[in-house]
Order: sequence, then C-alpha cells, then structure tokens
Amino acid sequence: MLFHTWNFFVFFLIVYFVYFLLIKTKYYLHWLLAASYFFYGWWNPLYLLLITFSTAINYFAVILMQKSQKKKLWLILSIVNSLGVLGFYKYGIFITENLNILLSRFGESLIISPPGVLLPVGISFYTFQSMSYTIDFYRGNIEREPSFIRFATFVSLFPQLVAGPIERAKNLLPQLTGKPEISLNDITDGLSLFFVGLFKKIVLADFLALYVDKVYAAPGYFDSFHLIMATFAFSWQIYFDFSGYTDMARGIAKMMGFDLMLNFNNPYLATSLGDFWNRWHISLSTWFKDYVYIPLGGNRKGKINTYKNMFLTMVISGLWHGAAWNFVVWGMLHAIGRFITRELERTLFYKEKVPKLVKQMSVFIFVSFAWIFFRAKTFSDAVLIIKRIFTEEMANPEFPLIALLLCISIWIYQFLYESKVKKFLEWAPLRVGIMIFILLCLTIFARSGQDAFIYFQF
Repeated sequence: MLFHTWNFFVFFLIVYFVYFLLIKTKYYLHWLLAASYFFYGWWNPLYLLLITFSTAINYFAVILMQKSQKKKLWLILSIVNSLGVLGFYKYGIFITENLNILLSRFGESLIISPPGVLLPVGISFYTFQSMSYTIDFYRGNIEREPSFIRFATFVSLFPQLVAGPIERAKNLLPQLTGKPEISLNDITDGLSLFFVGLFKKIVLADFLALYVDKVYAAPGYFDSFHLIMATFAFSWQIYFDFSGYTDMARGIAKMMGFDLMLNFNNPYLATSLGDFWNRWHISLSTWFKDYVYIPLGGNRKGKINTYKNMFLTMVISGLWHGAAWNFVVWGMLHAIGRFITRELERTLFYKEKVPKLVKQMSVFIFVSFAWIFFRAKTFSDAVLIIKRIFTEEMANPEFPLIALLLCISIWIYQFLYESKVKKFLEWAPLRVGIMIFILLCLTIFARSGQDAFIYFQF
C-alpha cells in the first residue's frame, strides 16, 4: 500500500477517524497495532509472520536479559536470530550464487540451490529498529518496555514501517506511553509535510525517473552527455524519492501526535563527505555509527584502526542496501573517499581558503559518481557507464529542460534556506504560496501513482 494511492487515502481516513475516537482510551495502541499489521499485511499476509517473530524474539530477549546473569548470551542470541532472518531473506540468493561460483573454480560439481524466497518489504528497517531496543537495553541506555502491545506498535508503526526513519526506542516508545495530544498545528504541519513529500515523489522523483530509467536501461546506446546527465538526475531522483517518503511518513505521524526524527537535511549542500553522511539517511548513518563503527573501536585506537573501522562500516552499509557487488563497491568508494579527504578537511587551508561552493560541488560530483554503482543494473553496466562517460564524445545534447529547471530551483531554494535569508523563506505568505504551487503541480503531474519508492527494495 503506497502513500500516494487511493488505497492508502481510504485506509488512513478510516484509521484516523477511529484513532481520534480511541485516543483518550487505553485501546488506541491496540488500534494502531492492528492498523499497522493490516498495512503491512496488505503487501503480503505472510510478512506478518516474520515481523511478529522478530518482535517477539527481541521483546522476550530483553525480559530474559533482565532476569538472567548471562545478559550477553541473550543479547548474542537475539542479534544472531535477527541477522539470521535478515540474511536468509535478503542475502540467501546472493550468498549461494557466489558460493556456486567459488565451488566451480575449484572444480566442484556441487551446486547449491538458492532459496526461492522474496525479499519482504521493509525487513531491513524493522529488523534494525527492534535490534536497537535490545542493544540499548543491554547497554543500560533504556528501561525494559513492559507492554508487548506497545513494543509491537513501536516496531511496526505504519508511517515509518517499510522505509524508515529507523527510530530508536528512547525516542518513540515514550511517545507511545501516554495519550497523544494532537493540536491544530500538528494537523496543519503534518499535512504540509505530507504534501511536500508527495510533491517530491510524484512531481520530481517520478518525473526524473522517466529519463534516468531510459538511459540506465541501455547505457551502451547513449553518449557521454546523456550518461552524465542521467547520473546527476538520479542523484536528485533518489533524494526526492527517499526524502519524499520520509516527509510523508513524518507528516502522517505528526497528524497522529508523534514526532519522527529528521532523516534528511539538505545533503547536497554538504561541504565534506563526513558532512554528507550527517545529512543523508540520518537514522541509518547514526545507527551504523552507534552499533557498528563505535563497537569496532571507532577512532579510539589510532588512524590505521580508525580507517579500518570506517572501511568496514561503509562496506557493511553498502551490503545493507542490497545483496549485490554493486552496493559493496558503492560502500567502498565512500570509504576510500573519506580516507582521502578526512585529513584534508581538518586543515586550515580547507576550512578557510577553499570556497564553500567548491566544497559543495566537489562532494556532489563524488556522491553522484558513486551513485552509478547504486543505480546500474549490474556491476558490468556500471563499468560500461563510467567507461563511456570518459571515452565517448558528447553529441546530441538533449535533456528534459523542465527536469533541469526543477533540480536547479530546488537546489537554489536549499542554498537560500541555509543562508541569511532563511527567515524570509519562513514568511507565512511565502509558505502558503509555495504550498499552492505544490498542489497545482500535483494536479498537473499526477499519474497512476503506482511507482514504488526506491528504498522499498532495501
């Protein structure tokens, strides 16, 4: 059930109406849980078995940790279970295919049959969310949640269930403890966020996808210019697509009285790769920092170990995004980029002498280059695209002008938003005018509304 479909519109109207009736009673959580499970089961009813299993394991693991002297044992079992389920459904085919290739090189005739399973929508997101609760309890950062209903609602809350933000228990669980207070501002702010997200998805991301999909479907037929422009277009497409989903999720949650964390903060205005990862998919970046990078040792044991930990974290992050070597290379590129630029970014020359715009453009170009491996269908396609970018002549420079103007307009708006004129952009009449423009664009660009969000595949 996609946010930008009539199915969801009818679903949310019913859920919201009943939610308002029950919000002052103890049953509102039961209704939210039922609605969230219905929402997830809409994709495939069998998915409910997985999310219930994952929720129960992590919930009871914390109970056992609280009652047992062997807390670490229960933590390990919980993590192994969560990663085992995630590994089977997300990486089973990838692992068996590569094992078969390895065995064939040693002359083995044994062929391992890959598991015939489909990747459940959102499994990476809710697995990481429930794991963070178990780990945080073990570390003493949170108290045990006594209510299974409340914990299950925390794991499955439908606005952010299938593509985040990946919420932490210490942020979301307390909001589910009392009776939510919904003000008129919550409703108007939530609606504004939702429509901004809808605009990003339908008007911007899906429109750019028409060009990007055409070029990346057959990169061998396009010259250097088109491959470069399609790569830059994808940079904006994936940003609009994913941040659009996040805006809609945060808007829906806001209308229900919940505050979800900010997941994107104008990432293409970053002045360094470290800054980029502080702005892009913030909930995942901080998750990997807290539960992978720091446990590995972080930056506590010298530069060599720091770079090793950074490299491992980025490679694991790449694998999280997809079971293919493309994503591993994408993670490695970002790790190498950090190695090269980390020390430079700390110098007085970089901080004071290099113009801010030069830093921002450099980061955008590098990130866009890395996106090639993220978007290409195969590793060989990615290599072909890079080769043709640097060897083919630029001819027939046709590019959708509207798409170019839209991207430039959004980029200028973001630059202004982080400048001294920010207060002017927050002027009420201007905000109303922007919202009217967004609504007009939605009526013009609206299509069937069936294009899934990019991050649903992760």
